[in-house]
Amino acid sequence: MATDKERPRVALVTFGCRVNQYETEMMRRLLAADFALSNGAADVYFLNACTVTSLAERKARQRAARIRRECPEAKVVLIGCLAEAVREGLAEAGDVDLVAGNAWKGHAPEVVRRALAGETGLLASIAPASLACERIDRHPGRVRAFLKVEDGCFLSCSFCRTTQVRGAVRSKPVAAAVEEARALVANGCPEVVLTGVNLALCSPPDGTLADLVRGVLSVDGLRRLRLGSINLSGITDALLAAFADDRRACPHFHIPLQSGDDGVLRQMKRGYTAGEYLAAVDRIRKALSEATFGADVLVGFPGEDEAAFAATLSLLEEVGFANLHVFRYSPRRGTQAATMAPTIPEAVKRERAGRVEEVGRAIRLSLRGRLVGKTEEILVESRHAGLLHGYTRGYLETVARGGSDVQVGEEIAVRVTGGTAEHLEGVREDRRDVC
Repeated sequence: MATDKERPRVALVTFGCRVNQYETEMMRRLLAADFALSNGAADVYFLNACTVTSLAERKARQRAARIRRECPEAKVVLIGCLAEAVREGLAEAGDVDLVAGNAWKGHAPEVVRRALAGETGLLASIAPASLACERIDRHPGRVRAFLKVEDGCFLSCSFCRTTQVRGAVRSKPVAAAVEEARALVANGCPEVVLTGVNLALCSPPDGTLADLVRGVLSVDGLRRLRLGSINLSGITDALLAAFADDRRACPHFHIPLQSGDDGVLRQMKRGYTAGEYLAAVDRIRKALSEATFGADVLVGFPGEDEAAFAATLSLLEEVGFANLHVFRYSPRRGTQAATMAPTIPEAVKRERAGRVEEVGRAIRLSLRGRLVGKTEEILVESRHAGLLHGYTRGYLETVARGGSDVQVGEEIAVRVTGGTAEHLEGVREDRRDVC
């Protein structure tokens, strides 16, 4: 058997969402048998790249250019959503050797061999494998692992490329997801985050998303289960019941909002109104009193005037989001929104994004302030300089003292003593000798 020094070195660089992060780990697992995985210099670089925003694309192309400068003999492979956009004539690849769509991720060793053999250009499109075949069994260095259970989207929001680059909706069978979760927990990941391109569309052949949640919760040793981003339509009574029945199901719901104005939502083709969004939040809070919320907000969409933007700020304050992902709209070639008018100046987009961030910080500070004196449970993810770092069940980052004997991966009770807009501060509940 060849040693690591004799085997070709492969480095994987990830841009973008949880699904991409999961798929990088999947490729790492597939490559480990035949290649030496590297975090530094390599013979082949995989750029698992995103195409959601122009900034994401630019970062991937900049990394490719940097690799060319620093490692001119290396092969550079662009793989994933940006590669699919290149195939469709919607984006530029940059200075790379091979361009491989998402389905090639399941054949990563073959892609490496082709690159090393000198093949260049765009690899032919191939059919995606069943999600039952996609799996990881560990996520080294982490206690929280992503578990992909869905891929694809058919909703065609007017600003989004997902339907162009991710294809038809596919879901992982419940049985396969449970088996995968069992391996992840056994290999040091006590928290599992279910994720997908559009998790609301997850429809396993052997059940529902709620059935999948209950199945994963049956895994021995699992301490926590979370949902990744889930659109409004996925919040069903059955799903809420599954969360209500098991405390390990963490009541944090990241529900993309994009805008709080009905006119903008209609132009975005989001399929819901601001009132329906608020009603869903209320329904969740009635079922799960400890629920916290996160959202994506897209500012500067064509036609978003000051009144529409003000409606978004108002909705953010009404919900009281624990976290926000704020994006400035950038036109994506091939989408309906790319031709819409009137467009919003970049300076206005930046100013609005800043205002959303400011409102978000104020909300977070208020939310954390209300928890002072209360006890929250955190799953310890790391230790630095005598401090424990982790997240509450409601996905609030927490820094705690008094845990010199606590191990990473343990779940502990923390008495909250203070907080900033970025994190809670506290002390281990059973350490009354620590202030």
